[in-house]
Amino acid sequence: MFPGVFAATTPDKPAAISPATGEQLTYRELDERSTRLANLLHDLGLRRGDCIAMVSTNDLQVFEVYWAALRSGLYITPVNYHLTAAETNFILGDCGARVLFASTASADAVAASGEVPNLERRFAWGAGIDGFDSYDEALAQASPLRPATQPRGHDMLYSSGTTGRPKGIKPALPEGQVDEIPDVYTAIFAPMYGFDENTVYLSPAPLYHAAPLRYCGMTQSVGGTVVMMDRFDAEEALRLIEKYGATHSQWVPTMFIRMLKLPAETRDSYDVSSMKVAIHAAAPCPVHVKRAMIEWWGPVIQEYYSSTEAVGATFINSEEALEHPGSVGKPLLGVIHVCDDDGTELATGETGTVFFEREAQTFSYHNDPAKTRAAQHPEHPLWATTGDIGHVDSDGFLYLTDRKAFMIISGGVNIYPQEAENILIGHPAVFDVAVIGVPNDELGEEVKACVQLEAGATASEELAADLIAFTGEAIAAYKVPRTVDFVDELPRTATGKLVKGQLREQYQ
Repeated sequence: MFPGVFAATTPDKPAAISPATGEQLTYRELDERSTRLANLLHDLGLRRGDCIAMVSTNDLQVFEVYWAALRSGLYITPVNYHLTAAETNFILGDCGARVLFASTASADAVAASGEVPNLERRFAWGAGIDGFDSYDEALAQASPLRPATQPRGHDMLYSSGTTGRPKGIKPALPEGQVDEIPDVYTAIFAPMYGFDENTVYLSPAPLYHAAPLRYCGMTQSVGGTVVMMDRFDAEEALRLIEKYGATHSQWVPTMFIRMLKLPAETRDSYDVSSMKVAIHAAAPCPVHVKRAMIEWWGPVIQEYYSSTEAVGATFINSEEALEHPGSVGKPLLGVIHVCDDDGTELATGETGTVFFEREAQTFSYHNDPAKTRAAQHPEHPLWATTGDIGHVDSDGFLYLTDRKAFMIISGGVNIYPQEAENILIGHPAVFDVAVIGVPNDELGEEVKACVQLEAGATASEELAADLIAFTGEAIAAYKVPRTVDFVDELPRTATGKLVKGQLREQYQ
């Protein structure tokens, strides 16, 4: 299904609401405007398999562009508006976008987009951007009549680049019309999590990332309403749950931590009982954080582990999480194989690189066959990995240790910083933390904690010693940070992922 179905049955129902501006987009408006845009793109010469790109803050127009692509057989590439102009241009050129759409607030990111050879036209909404045509004027001039054929398109997303340059994932286009075949998310997750026309989905994350964009699209595919925050704020999120009676939501653990750190009287002042399913993913969730969320919101917390590459996926509900603390669940998509550095499969309980086996190759990195091969098992091309380290227990539950790229090797010993991070975030003075390896002449690397303090806490040698001792009470001494640096802010993506490569560069 797609929004056009609900334009006929519930035309005045909001498909999306922006609480920050008070605006809403009805199903009638979403259908008409995405139809106009689809016709505009066709008139510009775009055909099935071509690509468009979008650089935008969380604006309602994002959904118009998204659905115009999906009902035109096009690929759509959302780009992080926080990127520099050079970083943006790399993605625009790499994906081969022929048309670019942007919000005025993203002007800096697209300031040099006129230099991208493959871009033929550029449109902007809002106050406008120099060199861009008016989005609203172009839409007003386009035909509102539905095209005779509407082949389903697909997103073409780029990895967040936390461990290197962003990599494009270009799946094969589905065969069929947009109103005949569902996207994979709607086919799998809608029945699993109970998304339907009564869903009110709170989205606190930026729409240039995979899960927020796809879950919003899924909500609109089944006739629900998206409540889209312009940016995450812990108390505002609780207020919106209560105000709109949100039934579904998706978070990253950092957001859970921010909400849990609100004063108890603040948390207790909001009614969150409407929430039926609160999904989290994208980053490791400390055990004590998940337990606290379940105690607060009830057994509505659901976790999945996957990736933009969609090599596989695991799922775990609240009850299973309490029985298997620290697990990301059992596989629903793919068969798990844990292998050593040589590719040899390891026994149950042993730690190694996590591969998923699928019936067919599910992805390739666009314009980068070497990276595609590096993600595949050396002997089994249908086994793929994103570089995560973990193990499977005797019940079949997967536990993640860390990203292989984040591993610290100190004195020949492998150390996974996630362990120390999960402990330190529980200290009352710690607002955010990243543990990294820094050069050491004798050991090769040593463990360092970079800590952002809570408001009111003061950096000192005494506090640093206390944090080290606090960590040492829970894990082996060799895993404990030797030093602590206090920082104003840690580099995170808007979905909560630490950009550790950027942090480590400061210590090289």
